[in-house]
Amino acid sequence: MPTIGVLAIQGDFIEHRRMLDAIGTESKEIRLPKQLEGIDGLIIPGGESTTIVQLIDIYGFRNPLRKQVKDGLAVWGTCAGMIVLARKLLDKRPEPLGLMDIEVSRNAFGRQIDSFETSLDVSGIPGPPIHALFIRAPLVTNVGANVQILAQVDGDKPVAVREGKLLATAFHPELTNDTRVHKFFSDIASA
Repeated sequence: MPTIGVLAIQGDFIEHRRMLDAIGTESKEIRLPKQLEGIDGLIIPGGESTTIVQLIDIYGFRNPLRKQVKDGLAVWGTCAGMIVLARKLLDKRPEPLGLMDIEVSRNAFGRQIDSFETSLDVSGIPGPPIHALFIRAPLVTNVGANVQILAQVDGDKPVAVREGKLLATAFHPELTNDTRVHKFFSDIASA
């Protein structure tokens, strides 16, 4: 059983821990780079991407996290976490970590008032469609050769992608009662 860290410097990290508890996966809150040692996976939660990146840099996470990913750490970014993981943003800020070969547009679906819910078929996750909540959600606008698109809205807009042990979702599985995406990531981290 893997140990999953949840970056707990800003955003909805408590909700992710609740989901990991529900599937019996050990989790811990990560607030300092040295806490990255000894975990099998890391979730970068939804929140405010500019603030998360500023705090990542203030606390000195950028280089240790890059090294851990190179050494095989599984990482999942949800919403703002997707922005943080990206190689490139269409927006001027923040400066993403460049861990995943994706280009992302922040708030691609509009402002808070344009938030929406939909049902999504997510490749690799069996069962009925996932109830997906999009809150000021980003969108993947370009993917590298090794990136798999797992789910799309409107037929051609990628909102869930995977590259090796890296996973990114534009929606918030942690705000539902469906634990399947957390189980999917837990399995990635175990591999």
